[in-house]
Amino acid sequence: MKASLLSAVSSFTLALATGSNKLLPWSPPGHGDVRGPCPMLNTLANHGLLPHNGKDISEEVIIQVLNSTLNVADSLSVFLFEEAMTTVEDPNATTFSLSDLNRHNILEHDASLSRQDTYFGNNHEFNQTIFDQTKSYWTTPLIDIYEAAEAHEARLNTSKATNPDFSLSDTGIAFSFGESAAYMLAFEEDGFGYANRSWVEYFFENERLPQELGWTKRPFVTTTDILVNMTQWIVNSTVGVTPEELAKLKGFLDSAEGLS
Repeated sequence: MKASLLSAVSSFTLALATGSNKLLPWSPPGHGDVRGPCPMLNTLANHGLLPHNGKDISEEVIIQVLNSTLNVADSLSVFLFEEAMTTVEDPNATTFSLSDLNRHNILEHDASLSRQDTYFGNNHEFNQTIFDQTKSYWTTPLIDIYEAAEAHEARLNTSKATNPDFSLSDTGIAFSFGESAAYMLAFEEDGFGYANRSWVEYFFENERLPQELGWTKRPFVTTTDILVNMTQWIVNSTVGVTPEELAKLKGFLDSAEGLS
């Protein structure tokens, strides 16, 4: 079963790995499939790169899929897998499911760019109203660091003002800033620090890679240090970040550096 799964993953990722323009298969989740709060992992499952049912995702598969699809360094993939495993309740588990990520205030966090806070109900399905606020700050064809920072800060401020149970764990705040860094890297165009707005919007709203709009995987490997540096750049461009938030971020980012 494991061999057949890896064979299927390899065949699906071949198009991206070789730079082919062939469109990847895609279908939305069906009966019995699970999804989580991470739009990229949901997207990879919708394409069948990760198991389409969203269940029993192994470290080996995460490493292969993130590398061949997004040019993510193996060490960063291992780090992300280990973080995902912290959401699994079974201490003996060796795989995670996308629904495990829904557990609040571990990796899933308030002030998402595209999801409701847990306090208001569904914390894992795409919410157009939430995302409309986010993308209203992307006013140019290429999203720059300042627009990314402003959009993220607006979501933080809205959550703080409307959610009486608002909170962010140390890991949650790092992933909150990190998700902005992630889309800036995955959909980079015209140089480091710029992302194609149409690609980013298509990705969030469809949970589908924007190949039809001309996107291909970035030519440079995304290491942990690159992700940390992009995250720090967004933090430095955020006007209203609090000393408490900075302290939480520093501890997490310091622990992540050097894993590349």
